[in-house]
Amino acid sequence: MSSKNKLALAAGTIVALLSSTAFAQQAAAAATNANDVYAWAAAAAGFAIGIAALGGTTGQGRSVSAAVEGISRNPGAAPRIQTAMILGLAMIESLVLFALVIAILLWTKITVGA
Repeated sequence: MSSKNKLALAAGTIVALLSSTAFAQQAAAAATNANDVYAWAAAAAGFAIGIAALGGTTGQGRSVSAAVEGISRNPGAAPRIQTAMILGLAMIESLVLFALVIAILLWTKITVGA
């Protein structure tokens, strides 16, 4: 076992043993904080739309890149490639819109439910 692995194992053990007290909470404190649900819902809404936008743009970029490369190699197949590309882009965009709907539902839970 190398010294790097030993150091990582020792650090992991120390963190695991010392972090249990950081996550401990009193029973009364857990029941009194009703805003935790709304805070986590707000964070989930933000992460959901952010990750969906990141994944959607990455997928759309790769899809268009592959379609343009295919059209440049075989210009005669451009109409078929373009049709498949547009259909794929619509499917990718629908997933991003679903994430937007989920984020809006979480946001309304925060604003209306609070």
